Amino acid sequence: MKRLLALSVLLLCYGNITAEGAVLKTEKEMKTIRLEVPDKNRGKSIMQSLSERRSTREFSQKALSAQDLSDLLWAANGINRPAEGKRTAPSAMNRQDVKVYVCLEEGCYRYDPTAHALEPLTAGDFRCGGAPATIVLVTDTGETWAAIDAGIVSQNISLACAGLGLATYPRATMDQAALKKALKLSGPQTLMLCHPVGYFK
Repeated sequence: MKRLLALSVLLLCYGNITAEGAVLKTEKEMKTIRLEVPDKNRGKSIMQSLSERRSTREFSQKALSAQDLSDLLWAANGINRPAEGKRTAPSAMNRQDVKVYVCLEEGCYRYDPTAHALEPLTAGDFRCGGAPATIVLVTDTGETWAAIDAGIVSQNISLACAGLGLATYPRATMDQAALKKALKLSGPQTLMLCHPVGYFK
């Protein structure tokens, strides 16, 4: 009984606790993550990346390194022409309608390409696909052109993973209701695709 009471106190004070006993952050404890400067000189050639691109559904549970996460998000839809604010992925009429979110063990973040940082949204584990990280692609509308733009960002992720030695696969299956709430989506914003991402098992 005393042990149960102590565990309840821990839950109230510290938030979620994993099955392994690790204490997860609460929403108030989540901070903006300033990502590493993207390393644009690493990785395999585009032809090698195309040759090695594949869908992988089994992952090591090792967390992504800060550099790998940074490089992957920049490749997905980061700013590659700062003077113009243009992205690594084209979009219809330069609407830049695709928003990139990241679900880690401790919670969900929105990728800010201008600051190259992750802005905290919601504490809790909303990952899917058994990977240590899930990248979620959201469009401001659900229109056909927006879905095409999301597909382009998805391909950027797949090729970047192939070039960086990471495992991933695109999927449309998600807990829509839970993710919409966790990512704080509003109005016509639409969940399009997600990419579980990790290291090869």
